[in-house]
Amino acid sequence: MEFYGYILLLQGLAVLGLQEVVIVIQSQQNPFHARRGEIKKKELLKQAADLGQGPLHIILLHEFSDYEGVWSILPALPLFSASFSSVSWFLFIEEETQVSLNPLLTVLKRYPATEEWFLGRRLHDSEASIIHHYAFAEDPSVFGYPDPAAGWALSSALIHRLVERIHHEHLKSDFTIDLKHEIALFIWNEGKGPKLTPVPEFCRDAKEHCVTTFTSYLPNCGPPVSKKDLFVAVKTWQKFHSERVPVVKKTWEKDAELLEFYSDISDETIPTINLGVPNTVRGHCGKTFAIMKRFLSDAVPKTDWLLIVDDDTLISLPRLRRLLTCYDPQDAVSLGERYGYGLVQSGYSYPTGGAGMVLSRVAVSEIVSSGCSCYTLDAPDDMELGMCLKTLGIPVTHNPLFHQARPDDYAKALLSSKEAISFHKHWNIDPVAVYNHWLRDTNQRDEL
Repeated sequence: MEFYGYILLLQGLAVLGLQEVVIVIQSQQNPFHARRGEIKKKELLKQAADLGQGPLHIILLHEFSDYEGVWSILPALPLFSASFSSVSWFLFIEEETQVSLNPLLTVLKRYPATEEWFLGRRLHDSEASIIHHYAFAEDPSVFGYPDPAAGWALSSALIHRLVERIHHEHLKSDFTIDLKHEIALFIWNEGKGPKLTPVPEFCRDAKEHCVTTFTSYLPNCGPPVSKKDLFVAVKTWQKFHSERVPVVKKTWEKDAELLEFYSDISDETIPTINLGVPNTVRGHCGKTFAIMKRFLSDAVPKTDWLLIVDDDTLISLPRLRRLLTCYDPQDAVSLGERYGYGLVQSGYSYPTGGAGMVLSRVAVSEIVSSGCSCYTLDAPDDMELGMCLKTLGIPVTHNPLFHQARPDDYAKALLSSKEAISFHKHWNIDPVAVYNHWLRDTNQRDEL
């Protein structure tokens, strides 16, 4: 047994070639992202050719399976293992992650692929977070999870064991809320598996020693979409007219040219519009679907884009309009922070409501004309919308600059006051201060 272990160690320390690495680009179905993924693939293939190495295995995740839920990774692992049974490493990157292949091989050689390794840039919570179900509440810093922008890697030995678990444990999943944290928890498996090993060469910002770096989740695709092409719908009700609505008016309302507040009563002092839908304590499906029908009617100006937010959503409309330039309003687009339900089996994705749901007019038209409806008025609007989008074949396009929770609920190393698009909830914070720090551009020029 000792001799066998020695042979495995020698194999792990042998010269590592690009043919032993699979790079998984976590691409998306939307045409803009599909193009970005293809560009990244071509860049990597050219880099490999320039090195005189190959073949380099590259997966565009959105093309790898007909099942849209492969973005949650776990459903894809058995497919990866079956398709690439003889490779040593799987490296997961974003569409905008830069990778230097030759230095990458040098780094990976430090870790024998015959052992179970989970590598990446380590993030951790500074306090117990609702989006992580308050895991490790006594000391959240003890548990690390990877920064997806910097890339993260799994050894073949670890992949094989994870696939065995998936096959034999008949995994069930409810919600996929924060993929990077949930993947790390699954791998750790309550101490039976490895924790994330920090790799200093996996970086977000460019430094001399880095083998991966990252550009931005807010790309420069040209001049921002005009204010006249974005209609903003704010869901509220009479209890919050004096509590939350004033925050919207003090912060981001001034950046909207077309905005309406929808409530259970008409209040001319705001003003609010009563859609004839009573307020509900739980979900707001009835109100959201009524908003979409109104958006298509002659009651509001015709625009390319609809943004639906809660009255306790804080958002940067100038940054959103910059982002929307990257998307074709003639496509059926659903954009926001993507969550999932039941994705290990055959569930669906949905855009989180509190972070802001952005829909192109084409998407709204398809949703309304399809007959999609709420099973009850108080059903969760974002989840009902997600089921409808799945039926229609409209992908939920994810951007992590939308946030369903407060800044304090995210790792500080992830957040940028120059790029964040939204946050949600006023609980235990000063929402105006949060807006001014994270979302207000002090040198903002009002272009349009």
